[in-house]
Amino acid sequence: MKRLYYLDNLKVCLTVLVIMHHAGQAYGDGGGWPYTPSNPAEFMPWIWHFFSTNAAFFMGLYFFISGFFVPRSFDKQGAKLFIQKKLLRLGVPLLIIGTIISIMTGKIEIAHMWFVESLLVFCLVYALIRRWVSPVDSACNSKPTIIGLLIVALVMGIGSYFIRQVSPQDHWIWPFGIIPLPMEPAHYLQYVMMFILGILAYRFQWLDKMSNSTGFTTLLIGVALAVGNYLRDGGPWNDFVWQWFGIYESLMCVFISFGLIWLFREYISGTSRLTLSSSVTTRPFVQAQWCSLLRQFWQWCAAQSYGAYVFHLLLMIVLQNVVDGIWMGAFGKFLFIGVVTTILSFLLTWIVKMIPGVKKVL
Repeated sequence: MKRLYYLDNLKVCLTVLVIMHHAGQAYGDGGGWPYTPSNPAEFMPWIWHFFSTNAAFFMGLYFFISGFFVPRSFDKQGAKLFIQKKLLRLGVPLLIIGTIISIMTGKIEIAHMWFVESLLVFCLVYALIRRWVSPVDSACNSKPTIIGLLIVALVMGIGSYFIRQVSPQDHWIWPFGIIPLPMEPAHYLQYVMMFILGILAYRFQWLDKMSNSTGFTTLLIGVALAVGNYLRDGGPWNDFVWQWFGIYESLMCVFISFGLIWLFREYISGTSRLTLSSSVTTRPFVQAQWCSLLRQFWQWCAAQSYGAYVFHLLLMIVLQNVVDGIWMGAFGKFLFIGVVTTILSFLLTWIVKMIPGVKKVL
């Protein structure tokens, strides 16, 4: 199977979006955050739209991409090696970062590493199922359609709607007592379904089969739903969306996710030559060099994206405290923290991976 560079590039952008999302939490109503600005003027009341839209799809899309690569890894390595590598690549960072965060907070806490832990659990469950169940037949001619995606989104949405009647959004639980496996029931059905969809997408080659018309229409629907979410500001529309937000959010998740996958597949693959106008350059050699550098940059970022996710929260908390007394305005502080933390996270990962053996983990 050829490497799908556009999924690597999409994962890089998702990592940056996660960092920017966390950068804004201290300066808006984004839930509990370990740092609070000393200046109460550093607050952005509008940023909840950003949080709400991000939460609708970005972690679900993370699980989809992760699930997409699981069958290939299992088929190639076998159950034993697959489990060993997942325990190494997911379990070791979880243990190290979870220990550091727990020491800092004085309680058992894994913070953003809940995603890594949940992914590890999903992979182990997949390996367990494969002991008795053969992989599905990849000869199926199914492919993504608007109706099919709508059905998936509605199943996800209806399930999420009923879950939220007993466990609202932002309500986190530890279902296994002392075992640190925090989960947010309101979103967990989405994560499980997106992980499974990723597995099926690999088996049935859905990403290659998705037509341009389906991908473009899906992206338009996803963007329209996101704009509708940003337009919520009281009134009947806000009341309607809020009442049915489990369904509305699931529609955003599915359509934005598949729309972005199509967009990156067609336009941000990082492998095709860029077509520059004659006003920019008339020299093919310069164009080829530029394209090569751009590909290398994307590939470098992709290689560091997992480590950047792992390290970013600790770096961000330190940076926020360091610049606490410097006035930049709420929006300026948000951008500064987000951009600088992103750069430092990717660079730190690159440096740490120079240590012998670390590349096997990060």
